[in-house]
Amino acid sequence: MDRKELEAKIIELVAMAYNKDASELTMETSFKTDLKGASVQMVGLVSEIENELDAMVALADASACATIGDLVDKVEEEL
Repeated sequence: MDRKELEAKIIELVAMAYNKDASELTMETSFKTDLKGASVQMVGLVSEIENELDAMVALADASACATIGDLVDKVEEEL
């Protein structure tokens, strides 16, 4: 899976976890200011990343990501 495919997949998973339209999300979308999600949504997102991409990302690492792009970087390290 190349970087563009990974970005698209992560955006799709974030959209599902945060109940957003994927077309509204970019690599610069901020988890705190743009998505304003609860920690339970991040737990669900990490679980989906593990299921869909077979990448083990620690919840603490995912929660430390400021943007979707940061999360993509973290997942890419685990693939």
